[in-house]
Order: sequence, then C-alpha cells, then structure tokens
Amino acid sequence: MESKLAFLLHIGVILLAANIGGIISKKFKQPAVLGQILAGLILGMGIIEKTETISHLAEIGVIFLMFLAGLETDVNELKASGKSSSLIALGGVITPFLLVSTGIYFITDNLLASLFMGVISTATSVSISVQTLREIDQMRSKQGIGILGAAIIDDVVGIILLTVIIGLVKPGANSSLFVVVAKIGIFFVITFIIGYLLIKLLSKISSKINIEDTIVGYAIIFCFILAYLSEELGVAAITGAYFAGVVFSMTSHRHRISHEIHKISYLIFTPIFFVAIGLGVDLKSAISAFGIGIILVILGALGKIIGCGFGARISGFDGTKALQIGIGMIPRAEVAIIIANLGVAIDIINGQQLAAVIMMVLITTLITPSLLKWSFAR
Repeated sequence: MESKLAFLLHIGVILLAANIGGIISKKFKQPAVLGQILAGLILGMGIIEKTETISHLAEIGVIFLMFLAGLETDVNELKASGKSSSLIALGGVITPFLLVSTGIYFITDNLLASLFMGVISTATSVSISVQTLREIDQMRSKQGIGILGAAIIDDVVGIILLTVIIGLVKPGANSSLFVVVAKIGIFFVITFIIGYLLIKLLSKISSKINIEDTIVGYAIIFCFILAYLSEELGVAAITGAYFAGVVFSMTSHRHRISHEIHKISYLIFTPIFFVAIGLGVDLKSAISAFGIGIILVILGALGKIIGCGFGARISGFDGTKALQIGIGMIPRAEVAIIIANLGVAIDIINGQQLAAVIMMVLITTLITPSLLKWSFAR
C-alpha cells in the first residue's frame, strides 16, 4: 500500500529532475524550460504519474508565472500595443484555422472534424514563451508585450470560435454565443473596476500605514481570486492571473511583490508546471498518429508564424521582430488538449485525431524555446 505521504517523494523527485534538466539544457545554451519539459517526459515513462496533487501544484505554477508577467508589464506599452496585438492575434487565429482545417479536410474528408481541428490549432499557450522571454531578458521588449497582448485576444477569439462550431453541431452542448461573449465582457469590466479601486485604496493606505510586510500575501490572494473568477466566466485562469499582475504593476509595491513571488514560484511551483507538461504527454498515443500529427504541427506552426508575423509586419514591426512574435505564438499546451477531449466527448473528432493534437502539443512545446532564443540571437 502506497504511503499517504508518497506525494512528497514525487514532488522531491520532480524538483530534482527539473533542476538537473535545467542545468543540462543551459549547458547546451538552451533555455532551462526545455530541459524541464524533457525531464517530465523521462519521468512520465513509468517513473511518476501525473496525479491530481501534481496537477494542482502545476496550475499554481502557471498562475504565478503569468502573474509575474503581468507585474513586469508596462501598462502604457500594453495600451500602445492594443492595435498591433489585435492584428497579431487576428492573423494568429485566421491563418492556422484555415491552413489546418483545409489540410485535415484533404486527409479525412470530414468537414466538421476539420473545422474543429482548425479551432484547436488557434489556441496559444503563451506560458512557454513567457518563461523563455524571461530567461533571455526580453519580457519587457515590444515583441514580448506584443506576444502577451495577442495571446490574451487570441484566447478570447478562440473561445468564441469554439462556441460557434459546437453550437453548429450540438446546439445544447454549450452556452449560446451571446452568453459566452457576455461572460467575457463581464470579466473585463469586473477586472477594470476592481483593479481601479484596489490601486486607489493601496495608494491611500500606503501613505498612512506600512504594508510592505503584508502586501505580498494580499497580492497572492487577489491573484488567485481573479484567476478563479476568469475561469468561471469562460476566460482562462492564466488571463485572470496576468491581469492581477498588471493591476499590481501600477502600484508602488510592484518590485517587492515581484521579488517575493519570483522566489516562491521559481523554487517550487514553476518547475513543477514545466515538468508536469512532460508528465502529461502520452508518447505512445502521440507516435500512433504520426502522419496526421506532423501535418498538424507543420500547418499549425506555419499558421502562427505567417499569420502573427503578417499582423506584426503591418503593425510596424520589422521582419526579424515579426518572426520573433510569430515564433512566440507557436506553442500549444493544455488548452488544445482540453478542447480536443471535448471534441471526442461530443463525437466531432476521433481518438487518432486526439493523439495527433497531443503530438502537436509535445513538438510545439519542445521546439519553441530553442527557436525563440535563436530568433533573438540573430
């Protein structure tokens, strides 16, 4: 019988593997995140299972990662990048959707399955790129801000597209398009109001009371609540965490909060998140759908590079920066697998197509850190 405290051993092994993987990766002049994901793949070969406890700790890791990204965001730069982020996101949704849908249709001759696979290909998992940008000190560059802004819009547009496709197939399977759009709107209104009030309150309190010792705790509470609220209203939890960071980036405590959260996150939670990505990949399933998986990877990656790159170019970025932004939008992760599982559950796609999505997640997650580092080193 397994000990109730076996999870402590698992966490210890995961953290050790993350550290070793990170060190080896850096030795080869690659981002640490790549070594951590590969460590997860190795551990997932019968050494450690991805339990509910590990999944929860990993979720905290990605929430902290996006909270830190928000803290490091220059709000004026984010506002200024609104137009370019919208164009990048639009290109990053339309192009992969069209390429993947067309490519899969030629193979399967199934229009609905092809459209659904196209929707899956629009989902960007920016957490991989955020970590790499942090490592190469490009998080606050115009390209970094463009990637973050586009990923948020990308997420919202992807949810709306998914709702439309499911609504066409199973009218009762999901909320109506109006309800989904209304929920997303409510989330952004609530975030704006709470953020505005919190900034004003902290400004008044700070002039009267020293809250330096307690502000980090309250920042974490706010981050978790906003992440939960965003998930409940149909926007990814990481989007809520990111905006929680943006709110605190406009206060005088941003550096203290960033410093303390960075220590907590990078010692425990963030390494667990990246190892858990590797743990969650079923290699046998991914290999079994190699043919369709490769098509999905190539068309999905090209869709982001071409679509987001074109959006960046017409926004005023030069060719090199447009390429960097396109590469930063390549990775897909848990969101793509969640959507694919939903597709299997309502009989739009089959098990082989789900396996192909897992392969796309695995390959795009592995290639992005190295490609992103290469593009900035040019």
